[in-house]
Amino acid sequence: MNPSSAIGLIVALLFVLFVLTTIVRAVRVVSQASAVIVERLGRYSRTLEPGLHFLIPFVDRPRANVDLREQVVSFPPQPVITSDNLVVNIDTVIYFQPTDPKSAVYEIANYIQGIEQLTVTTLRNVIGSLDLEQTLTGRDQINHQLRGVLDEATGRWGIRVNRVELKAIDPPHSVQDSMEKQMRAERDRRAAILNAEGVKQSQILTAEGDRQSSILRAEGQAQSAILRAQGEARAIHEVFAAIHKANPDSKLLAYQYLQMLPQIAQGSANKVWIVPTELTQALGGIGQGLGGGGRGAGIGDALRASLGLRENGHAGETAADDAANAVDFEEAALEDPRAALERARAEAAVAVADAEGESRRAGVTGQRVPPENSRPPEIGHLQ
Repeated sequence: MNPSSAIGLIVALLFVLFVLTTIVRAVRVVSQASAVIVERLGRYSRTLEPGLHFLIPFVDRPRANVDLREQVVSFPPQPVITSDNLVVNIDTVIYFQPTDPKSAVYEIANYIQGIEQLTVTTLRNVIGSLDLEQTLTGRDQINHQLRGVLDEATGRWGIRVNRVELKAIDPPHSVQDSMEKQMRAERDRRAAILNAEGVKQSQILTAEGDRQSSILRAEGQAQSAILRAQGEARAIHEVFAAIHKANPDSKLLAYQYLQMLPQIAQGSANKVWIVPTELTQALGGIGQGLGGGGRGAGIGDALRASLGLRENGHAGETAADDAANAVDFEEAALEDPRAALERARAEAAVAVADAEGESRRAGVTGQRVPPENSRPPEIGHLQ
């Protein structure tokens, strides 16, 4: 190949390369959520929106590609002094979004660095007016104040601050130990209060249960006593009605009195006996039923003589008069009551047998109505 043809080939290749470079520089494709700043001969020309654009080669030049999406920047911990002279380290997180690409490019050289420095200074001003307790509990208030100051300062940069968050607030270790002790003491106090409240409620419920139990127990005892008294009253009424319906005679009454005398004599502490006047009247009735009063009177006299008692002679006397007939056996020096009782029973049995024999021979029964002033024996004396 001669030199002239070689030079022509090189010139053709350079021309093709120039054409391709010119086409590439003339065509610009902008992605979604992005903006491109174009300068023409060193001056701002326009902002390219997302899509296909054509530029003048070697005249228009793209200056910067601005991301229009919301961005998150986390700054390192910054030492801040509170109003009570405590140094705390605070980590902040900033959420911002470019709204004006031209201002973000031409108003500030590095808007991320500018936001960081502005956040530090604003944070120190806000925390300096608060103590440690307010700093730990007033995060929402601090975030609101920081966002207001940053949004106002970054507005002319074409940046909108959406949110400001305090990621961490770290007080000194000595303060952390004191806070832990305080929190532990507070929790112990709350636990003691809750325990005391529980004991109080338990004692109240226990006392209430005891009161209701006592009330119910007393009501049950009252109902039981009422029912028992009603049952006893009904039994007494039935027995009393049965006794009056049977119309017992004097012999039966005397027999019941004689059977109750051993029970009266039981016990070594029995010093005084009270003999009712009905006993002598009943014995007198037996004597009258057996044949005119001679033998019956003898039985009554024998019983009174064996017991050493005195009869007052009045059949209608009350229980107070019966109590007056009490005899002190130690002072009277009487014989053994048990022996006297056995002898009286034997004589009474002989008298009854003789009376029944005479009644059979005579063909009569010999029943007698008890006196009006005599009272029926007690229910427990009937067997």
